[in-house]
Amino acid sequence: MRRRRSLLRRSEDSDPMSVVSNLFDVAMVFAVALMVALVSRYNMTEMFSQEDFTMVKNPGKENMEIITKEGEKINRYTPSEDTDPSSNKGKRVGIAYELENGDIIYVPE
Repeated sequence: MRRRRSLLRRSEDSDPMSVVSNLFDVAMVFAVALMVALVSRYNMTEMFSQEDFTMVKNPGKENMEIITKEGEKINRYTPSEDTDPSSNKGKRVGIAYELENGDIIYVPE
């Protein structure tokens, strides 16, 4: 009878820190899953490819950005209304229209 009681009272895991390591593992899996979900949601898979590309965020708006990837280097360009020639920023100088036959017409402002 004593042997049976001792088997029921025996604790298999007496280390309280083992719970912390399990929580850390769960947090790491959640963080990786969140990163994968964000990359696929915002269609940023081009960033991980080997191809060069150009992407325009918010085209035609005040906060427009042009992002280019050339090899391993990623450049961000933000056009502005500045007329200072010493700055590396540009300004809008016209509008381009593409016709149905594929011709592009530039109209200066």
